[in-house]
Amino acid sequence: MTEFAITAFVTLFVIVDPVGNVPFFVALTPHATAEERMRIALRANLVAAALLVIFGFAGHWILQGLGIGLPAFRIGGGILLLLLAIEMVFARQSGLRATTSGEDEEAAHRLDVAVFPLAVPLIAGPGALASILLLMGDAAGSLVQRGVLVAVLGAVFVANFATLVLGTRILARIGVTGINVLTRVFGVVLTALAVQFVIDGAKAAFGA
Repeated sequence: MTEFAITAFVTLFVIVDPVGNVPFFVALTPHATAEERMRIALRANLVAAALLVIFGFAGHWILQGLGIGLPAFRIGGGILLLLLAIEMVFARQSGLRATTSGEDEEAAHRLDVAVFPLAVPLIAGPGALASILLLMGDAAGSLVQRGVLVAVLGAVFVANFATLVLGTRILARIGVTGINVLTRVFGVVLTALAVQFVIDGAKAAFGA
């Protein structure tokens, strides 16, 4: 149980990447007061957390309806996470971890950026959705493990909320270079986790 909780926390923390979200959050709230930033960060995290919990519990039924087995999703999700990890290691941005140019233009005309683009796709992006479904698959049949997973997810979002609220201070303290260094370290960890997902999926698919 402890090993599962640690694996789940590391996976979700690396995927959500609280420190890596700071530059985006600060850029999207340039004229907001500290109180306004707190409200935006709280709403964004609540929406993202709710989305991940719902997808985590309902995702299995969605896959069944599409005729997709968990081993296939584990392999596909692992490949997706591997691509995400490569981007993190090289400090590159794409639609996997950030908004596209078209989404940036749309966000610029929004008064409320909490739901889009902060909650989705910045916090609860494709990588986070794939991760929560894979972890929920590992906890299948155990209500205790599922409860632990939800608690771990809550802890990750508490950390993400606190990091966003302190975003301007963190950015001033370590700068974009420091954030990129941490993101690269997270990317290396995520690479190993992604490969393990692919290996586990292949073993389940081929009965190894």
